[in-house]
Amino acid sequence: MLEKLESLLKRYKEIQGLLAENDVVTDIDRCHKLAKELSSMQDLVNMYKRYKKVAADIDSTKTLIQKETHGELMEMAKKEIEELESEKARLLSGLEEAILEEDPDVDKDVIMEIRAGTGGAEASLFAGDLFRMYSKYAASQGWKIEILDSHVAEVGGFKEIIFSVKGKNVYRMLKHESGTHRVQRVPATESSGRIHTSAVTVAVLPEAEDVDVEIDPQDLRIDTYRSSGAGGQHVNVTDSAVRITYIPTGVVVQCQNERSQYKNKMAAMKVLRARILENLRTEQRKKTADDRKSQVGTGDRSEKIRTYNYPDRRVTDHRIGFTIHKLDRVIEGEIGEIIGALLQAEKKLKLGQAKR
Repeated sequence: MLEKLESLLKRYKEIQGLLAENDVVTDIDRCHKLAKELSSMQDLVNMYKRYKKVAADIDSTKTLIQKETHGELMEMAKKEIEELESEKARLLSGLEEAILEEDPDVDKDVIMEIRAGTGGAEASLFAGDLFRMYSKYAASQGWKIEILDSHVAEVGGFKEIIFSVKGKNVYRMLKHESGTHRVQRVPATESSGRIHTSAVTVAVLPEAEDVDVEIDPQDLRIDTYRSSGAGGQHVNVTDSAVRITYIPTGVVVQCQNERSQYKNKMAAMKVLRARILENLRTEQRKKTADDRKSQVGTGDRSEKIRTYNYPDRRVTDHRIGFTIHKLDRVIEGEIGEIIGALLQAEKKLKLGQAKR
């Protein structure tokens, strides 16, 4: 573990040096990525520096004891060593937990996909509710949301909406939102007052960089077509919408939100890279049983993860048996309590796995 921390400290110093170079400072994208990587390492590096300082203080104090002959001073030094050893153990425990929580995607931005499932119009309306919930939560965290593609339902809400979320710790906080979200409520169109159950699927994909996923342009089929839906006359008279098919796997991505064909193509490629990366990670997880055991749920869209029960104002996360009766506040974006409980459950699982 200490070798890994030394490597981390070395990388931290390397980034600090790079950020002082003129060619990096003038490259806005690279500068932003390096600054973000540096920020993600800050807390762990500071803890490790403190650990090294405490360990050095213990060694130097022990050396003094060997040379000291004054009884009272020796007792003071021994007491100081006890305090330092206690702090060292606390710091080591904190470092172990931080390393366990480390995830290659932890500091990545994400692409989220929300799709209406069973339940017809009510599912589309709830998809809109979930998008609003995540948007408000993102705003509370200082994150930025950008809609990449959307298909508005006739009754309101969305049949499907795909959007990116950018900011600090985005993937860490949102990764457990993948799965099927159920809603139980009386639809506005229901005259008899019967409660209906509808479902919406959510996928949270870490945004992939070019270095994460290599895509051969010859493996792509790119089609353009006229956009449909809201957006004014322009979307209906030009071939601005883009559909990209990744031939090796048959994955299809389409984007039509922008008026520019180029912007739609860039957005579609961003989603495509994220989906390919997620497929690769899923295959890796399937091959590693221990990793599956350390996850809160499977992350599959088919897994029922949460139920929003309007009559009882209840939200239940089925993976960890967590329930709160604050549905009105949750749907307004106050999901921090649920996310915190999921992160704690993940931490316990990983610690338990490490001790086996």
